[in-house]
Amino acid sequence: MDEKTCVLICLGAATAANCVPCFEHYHKKASAAGLSPEEILEAVELATKVKSGAHLVIRNCIRTFIGGEKLSNPCGLGQTKGSCCG
Repeated sequence: MDEKTCVLICLGAATAANCVPCFEHYHKKASAAGLSPEEILEAVELATKVKSGAHLVIRNCIRTFIGGEKLSNPCGLGQTKGSCCG
């Protein structure tokens, strides 16, 4: 895997984990690897979509557990069945 791809994955993981120190660490590596701010923001936005989708899916499960009504499309990003992100 090339360095840019590796750093983008790490930035996305740091974003999804809400880890500011990790993000700062990999942001420095991103600059050294020649990644543009636009590329970094794209990785962050994708990670945020995945994290938000997962959060809304668990909210749907909680609604089911307590007898509430499920949302028909929990994250609004994908189809009503399968991945919430795709």
